[in-house]
Amino acid sequence: MKKIYLLILKSFIKPFFVTFCIVMFVLLMLFLFKYIDDLIGKGFEWYVILKLIGYQCAVQISMAMPLSMLLSSIMTFGNLGESYELVAIKAAGVSLRRAMTPLFILVGFFSLSSFLFSDYILPIVNLKMGSLLYDVRNKKADFLIKPGIFNNTIPGYSIRAKGKNENGTILYDLMIYDNQGGNAGNTVLIAKEGFIYNSPDNSYMILKLKDGIRYEDARVKSSKSYDPRQQFTRFKFKETEQKFDMEWNKMQRTDENLFKSHHAMLNLKQLKVYTDSNKMKLDSLKHSLSLTVDNRFNLYSPYFNTQEGGKKIKPASVKPFNNLLEDLVLPEQRAQITGNALSQLNYMKDDLSNKLPDYKDLNGKDIRYRIEFHRKFTLAVSCLLLFAIGAPLGAIIRKGGLGLPVIMAIIFFLIYHIISTVAEKSAKDGAISPILGMWMAIIILSPLAGFLTYKSTTDSALFDIDQYKIKAEAGLNWIKSKIGKKKAKLQ
Repeated sequence: MKKIYLLILKSFIKPFFVTFCIVMFVLLMLFLFKYIDDLIGKGFEWYVILKLIGYQCAVQISMAMPLSMLLSSIMTFGNLGESYELVAIKAAGVSLRRAMTPLFILVGFFSLSSFLFSDYILPIVNLKMGSLLYDVRNKKADFLIKPGIFNNTIPGYSIRAKGKNENGTILYDLMIYDNQGGNAGNTVLIAKEGFIYNSPDNSYMILKLKDGIRYEDARVKSSKSYDPRQQFTRFKFKETEQKFDMEWNKMQRTDENLFKSHHAMLNLKQLKVYTDSNKMKLDSLKHSLSLTVDNRFNLYSPYFNTQEGGKKIKPASVKPFNNLLEDLVLPEQRAQITGNALSQLNYMKDDLSNKLPDYKDLNGKDIRYRIEFHRKFTLAVSCLLLFAIGAPLGAIIRKGGLGLPVIMAIIFFLIYHIISTVAEKSAKDGAISPILGMWMAIIILSPLAGFLTYKSTTDSALFDIDQYKIKAEAGLNWIKSKIGKKKAKLQ
C-alpha cells in the first residue's frame, strides 16, 4: 500500500506545482495588462514593480489554488488511467476511494493552509497591495516632451520644443513659460538648444540651455494704480542652466491606516468586530427612522394616537363605512384635512430621503463584511470540491497530458467561477443573503462531485463516445421496430 500511496502522491505533486505556476503566470499577466497604463512612463524603481508583483501573486492564490487543484487532479488520474496503472491498482484489490486517501489528506492540508492564509496573511497583503497600487496609480508621469506641444507636467512651468533627438535628451527651439510667481507669461525663456540630465542625487532635473534670450516683465498685477516705472528685462545668454525640483515626481506613500477599515483587509476577528459595530449603527438608524415616522404621525394626526398619558387607549367600536373621508368628515373640512395629510406625507418623505443615503451605506457595509467573512471559508472548501470533481473525472476520461484534461478543467472551473461570481453579485445587490451568495457554487456542484465519484468507482464509461453511439443505434432500432409493427397492424 505504501508504494501505491507514494506513486499517487508523486503523480499528483509535480503536475500540481507546474499547473499552479502556469495559472499564476497567466493571472499575473492579466493584472499587468490591466494596469499597464499606470505603470509605464512613471520612472518607478525596480523594487517598486517587484514588490507590486509579489503582492499580486499572493492575492491571486485565492483563484490559482482551486484551478490548479482541479487541473492537476484531472491530469494525475488521467495519466494513471491512460497508462492502465489504475487498472493494476484495482486488480491488486485496492479500491479507487482507498487509493485516493493520501491525496485527500494532502488536499485537506492545502485547504487548511489556504484558510489560515486567507485569515492571517491575505488581509495584510491586501492592505499593502491596496495602498501601494493607490500610490502607483496617482503618481504623475515622467517629464516627456512631444515636439510642438506644451508640457505642463512640472508644476509652475510650461515647456515646448519644436524637435528632439532620438534619445530625447537634446531639445531644439525651446520655449519655457515660468508661472511660479502666479502671473502667467511674465517670464519667458527661449533657447535654440537644451540638454536634459539629472543631478547626482536625482533631486533636480537640469536643463542646460544654449544661445537663448530671457524675458522678464516686473509688472505687479495686484497694484490698483498705474505705475509708469515698470521694468521689462531682456538678456541674452550663450549658455545657462535651469533647475527643476523633482519633488513632484517622487511617489508619495499614503498612510496604510487609511485603508485598514476596508472589508478585504480584515481577518475573522476584525470582521466580527466591524460587523457588530456596523450592526449597532444600522439598528440605531432604523430606530431613529421609526421614531421619526411615529413622531410625525402623532404630531399631525392626533386623532390616530392610541397613547394618552402613557396608557394605551382601547379603540372604540365603529360601524363599518365605505369611504372614510365622505362618511366621517364634513364637506367644508375635507379640503383642509386633505391638505394636512399631503403636507404630512411630504414631511415624512423628506425625513426619510435625508436618512436614506446613510441607511444604504451602512447596509452595504454590513453585506460586504458578511460576504468577506464567508469568503475565508469558501476558498478552503472550493479546493476540496474541485479536487473531488477533478480526481474522479480524470479516472473516467483516462486521458493525460495537457489536451483534454485542460479543456475539461477550464469548463468546470468556468462553471464554478460564473456561478460564484453571479451569486456574489446578487448578494452584494441584496437580492439574496450573503451566506447563500457565497456558498451557491459549492451547493450546486457538490452533487456533481458525488455523482462523478460514484461513476468512477463503478468503472462507468461516462465519456466513452462509442458507448453512446451503440446506445443511440439501439434506440433508433427500437423506434424503427415499433413503427414497423404499427404499419403491419394498419395493413
